Amino acid sequence: MSSKQCVIGLDLGTTGVRSIAFDQKGVIITSNYQEIRQSYPNPGWVEQDPLNILNVTLELLHKTAQDLMGYSILTVGITNQRETTVLWNSKTGLPI
Repeated sequence: MSSKQCVIGLDLGTTGVRSIAFDQKGVIITSNYQEIRQSYPNPGWVEQDPLNILNVTLELLHKTAQDLMGYSILTVGITNQRETTVLWNSKTGLPI
């Protein structure tokens, strides 16, 4: 196991997803960002595809992990759009 350790922060925001990895001293090792698709079905409405958010998040985590060769990841912290709700079908695992 590597003696170099880090933590990853994920920010699932309104317009994109960001991942940032910090070393034990709080120094940024790597940072990645990718926008997510949005649609505007009615005035004042904004919708996003939950599967797009999931896929972008997984892509960024993979990219971040590649950037962290030689580090062991201690933990991942996540913040998200607190006013957002996604309903999932318990049988299919897909968003409704």
